[in-house]
Amino acid sequence: MTQALVIFSHGNSFPGGTYSQVFQGLRAHGLAVSALDRFGHDPRYPVTSNWPHLVQQLADLAHPLVQAHNGPVYLVGHSLGGFVSLMCAARFPLLGARGVNGVVLLDSPVLGGWKAKALAVAKHTQMVGALSPGAVSQKRRHQWPDAQAVLTHFQGKKAFAAWHPQALADYIAHGTEDQALPEGNTQRVLRFDRDVETAIYNSLPHNLDRLLRQHPLRCPVAFVGGTDSVEMKQVGMAMTRKLVRPEQHPERLRLIEGTHLFPMERPQETADVVAEVLRGL
Repeated sequence: MTQALVIFSHGNSFPGGTYSQVFQGLRAHGLAVSALDRFGHDPRYPVTSNWPHLVQQLADLAHPLVQAHNGPVYLVGHSLGGFVSLMCAARFPLLGARGVNGVVLLDSPVLGGWKAKALAVAKHTQMVGALSPGAVSQKRRHQWPDAQAVLTHFQGKKAFAAWHPQALADYIAHGTEDQALPEGNTQRVLRFDRDVETAIYNSLPHNLDRLLRQHPLRCPVAFVGGTDSVEMKQVGMAMTRKLVRPEQHPERLRLIEGTHLFPMERPQETADVVAEVLRGL
């Protein structure tokens, strides 16, 4: 059987390497995996409203991979990465001579209807900065004396309490880096700039329903969510269900025990479920 390729897109503030345990699990299922390191940090692809340049960034990464690969290609993304994957599949269904065979959204509930209109108003009136997670990310701690201090810091955070220990270690390895100080020693800092993280939150797409009407998807979509995902409850699942059509394809709507960050909490189960979903697509 020809090997399938997963092109993976990360969630906001979590560089691709954070998901190394998920990638390891996917490869154990016989899948090839390629991942984008960081959205929004390349000046060629700035963060703007509705993320058109981030979509282009993924398309430009995916294009040569799709061209070089002889098997099926799937776009899989967590949170931010799921939205960008969906928009990329709509805008660039072929990515050259070969097509995208499917999209898997990992806790990326699609915003539509009146909630999307309300988001558009909030962005227009500049209220979105006070309402979005950007209000928190702007003040996020971003420097520590060393990697051990980073580990201690995040181990004490409620949002990270359920993380698989190796996933947290991967986040520290790939999500932070040493920075030289003038006096000659170093400190550990976030690799994902908190201003970029905030800009991504504050420019969340409000145009997905219009985009998908203008560019109807040519491939199937699946959704895997967390049982305790606050994001799913806030956004709702109406538009996601329209895309996934679980009434006809129940295997395309799955839940994993955990929060919005279930890929880091249960990386092996995430890989197993994604691999199963991909076989169904």
